[in-house]
Amino acid sequence: MEPRVTFYSRQGCHLCDEARLVLETVVGDDYTEIDIDSDEALRERFTDEVPVTFVDGRQHDFWRVSEERLRAALALSPE
Repeated sequence: MEPRVTFYSRQGCHLCDEARLVLETVVGDDYTEIDIDSDEALRERFTDEVPVTFVDGRQHDFWRVSEERLRAALALSPE
């Protein structure tokens, strides 16, 4: 089963480091991380919003990840 959380990040991003800590607290290592700089389309789409989290394929947060909001989103059944 694929992780429910996808995390778009980039190297050298302090907000990404902070968001990663929240993700690890909530889901451990059960998330997919994608470096937006590895793909031109992702870099164009998210360059000003990283970090960006998706839950069940839908954009959930950007810049900051709220532990409470993430827990609430994950408590819902995936569609």
